[in-house]
Formats: sequence, C-alpha cells, structure tokens
Amino acid sequence: MENKKENVEAMRAYKFRIYPDTKRQAAIDDSISMSQRLYNKLLEKTIEVHKSNPSSKISQRTINQFLNEIIKEDKEYLQLYAHIRVDIRNRLLKTYQDFFRRCQQKKSGAKVKAGFPRYKSRDKFNSITHIENNGSFRIEKGRLRISKIGTMRIEQHRNIVGNVKTMTIKREGREYYAIFTAEQIMTPPKINNTNPVGIDMGLNNFVALSDGQSIQKPKFFKKRERRIARWQKIIARRHKCSNRREKAKFRLQEEWKGVTNQSNDFMHKLSDKMVHGGYTSFAVEALNIQNMVKNHNLAQSIQNASWNRFINMLSYKAESAGMKVIKVDARNTTQECSSCHYVKKGEERLTLEDRVYHCNICGMTMDRDVNASINILDRGRAGLARTDGNVNAQGDMTSAIQQESKSRIEELRTYPANAGEANDL
Repeated sequence: MENKKENVEAMRAYKFRIYPDTKRQAAIDDSISMSQRLYNKLLEKTIEVHKSNPSSKISQRTINQFLNEIIKEDKEYLQLYAHIRVDIRNRLLKTYQDFFRRCQQKKSGAKVKAGFPRYKSRDKFNSITHIENNGSFRIEKGRLRISKIGTMRIEQHRNIVGNVKTMTIKREGREYYAIFTAEQIMTPPKINNTNPVGIDMGLNNFVALSDGQSIQKPKFFKKRERRIARWQKIIARRHKCSNRREKAKFRLQEEWKGVTNQSNDFMHKLSDKMVHGGYTSFAVEALNIQNMVKNHNLAQSIQNASWNRFINMLSYKAESAGMKVIKVDARNTTQECSSCHYVKKGEERLTLEDRVYHCNICGMTMDRDVNASINILDRGRAGLARTDGNVNAQGDMTSAIQQESKSRIEELRTYPANAGEANDL
C-alpha cells in the first residue's frame, strides 16, 4: 500500500549580489541612514512612554501613532517607501515583545537578562526591507528595479523557486546584496528511518557521530587572527568619524567576512554530505549558546564554531529530503555512559581536558565525543517513540536566519506584518 505524499509549505531565502552605480548606491545609503534615524526617533518616543508608566506595554497601535507624528513633523521620511516604514515599526515592536518576554521569564526565576531596547548606531543598522511583493521590486533581464531607488545589475546565479514574499537590501562593507524570501510548496519523499545518527557538537571535534566518525573544522579564525587584531588596533588609534577610520573599518569587515564565508562554505558542504550520506534522521543537542559563552575562556571559540548555524543548515536540507532532525536535552550527554547509562558525579565528572570516557561501573572505554553522540541518538529515539514518530524537522531557512540574528547582524527581516497598513503610514 502506497503512502500518501503530503505537501509542505516552506520559506527559503535567496541571496544575490547587486551592483548599484554611484547614484543608486547613494540612494540605498540614504534610505538605510534615514531608516536608522526613524527607528531611533520611534524608540525615543516609546522610551518616554515606558518611563512614565513602566507597567504599560508598547503596542503596535502606540508605535503607529508615534510614526505618524514623526512623519508630520518631518516630511523627509515620506521619501522612504511605505513598506520600509512598516518594517521599521515591526522591528521595534518585535524588540519590545522580546524584552517583555524576557522580563516575564526573569520573574519566573529564569537566569536571563531583560535587555531593554537600545538605539541603533550606523554600523548596526544596514538593511531595508520591502515586506510585500506588490510590484515595488522586480527582476528583468538581469537587472533589479526598486521603487524610489532605481535599476541596477543583479548577479542572479540561480532561479527563485516559489512565490516571492519579501525583499531585503543589505549593505555588507562595500558590497550590496538583495535577499528574497519565497514560499514553496514541497512534497518531501517518505523515508523509512532505518539508519538514524546522533551528532555531538564540540570544539575539539566539530561533530562526532554515533557511528564512530569524527570531523574537525579548519581554524579559519586562527589563520586571520593577526590581521583582524592589526586592523582593530588601527581603528582604535584613528579619530572617530574620520575618512581613514572608515576605510580601516571596511578592511576589518572584509577580514571578518572572509572568515564567515569560509566557515559557511565548510558547513554547507558538510551538511550536504551528511544528508546524502545514507543517514535517515539526525539527533542533535538543543544547545543554549548564550549560557555557554558566559565562560569567557571559551566564548570566542564557541562563537566561531557556529553550532546553531550548522544545525539550521542541516535541518532545512533534511526537511527537503524527507528526513527528521530531533533536538534533545543536552544535559549530561558527556557524563553518561552509553552502555549502562551511569552518570558520573562529583569529582569523577569529566573535565574539558579528559578526551576518553571510562565507566567505573561496566568498564566501557570510548572517545568522550562518540560516547556523547550515542547518548544523543538514544534520546532522539526515545523522543520519536513518545510521539509515535510525529516529529517535524526543526526549522526552515527563514526561521534559521531569525534565530541566527540574535547573535549576528541579520541577513533577512521577515515579520507577520500587516502590509496593507503601509498606505496609512
């Protein structure tokens, strides 16, 4: 009897390099700069309201009111396309929603920082978003046309599949990119889960698999560490707002971009290899990176490892291939024996220097990372059994970028925005 194939809606992001001429480049820079000022003015007004009544929550209606007031005071902001203004409102609204959520978590006893919304500097605000595909942008014959900006060459190295929903223009150093989100209807193949694998993420081994394989990640940051430090010192010595300081900042951004591109290339190739490597599902740890980087001795290495980014890449690729990615509790996966399930306690617990797991109860001896990956696989199987196998792959491309944006500059902005309100703002 054949299984009925189910259609799945998924969002995918497509990032293309664009080449604006001097006039279009100035128009993009002006739009980004104006958006940054509008965001800060909105934040200033909401802060005044919050200070006068700390118990009140900042609503969408409140921000809309302030937005209209700012536009009446300064008609300059009407130069921004209406959907860009709606996106700025949504950014600020989401920031407050996250702030109030963390406040609630803190009241419940969670050890989190509330993190009140802060003003955006020019360096931290580098994108504008058209939240709806209503004809304000389109690609024709290798050129991208954007309302109120103009036409420019776009390097579209692949076709966009699905219905385009949003478009973001992002400035990265001296380069510009257009990022499109498209909604796709996919029919993933049905796969019998006959060869699941557990994955342990680490610093010594980037991934250790439950079948005994270990894969190391090249030290991309180490290779450029001296050059990055050199440009950081140069920036610190130069006068703020000077042209020479801005040029040095571009050079530093290029160094960091090289590290990021090499890391992303490695993780894309590794995730592709694992999805097409004969495995049928993946069990991974649900890592809390924010708590892990509190260890200042390992913070830089943990951030450079980009574990969450790799898991997100693996998740959306596995989803397209009809596979599942199950996230399991990471507690004691290293300290638990994969044979008898004894958990080391007190002084016998493994430290970072201990690379071999030896169980004093059953005598099992194994590489600590492989032992942890087997425990992760066992927990993943247990999770599937509890839910009768009804576990969805964790996250598509859009959600992956949104999670990543907590620690990095966002590549994309997508919100459940009321795009129809754009004409009223």
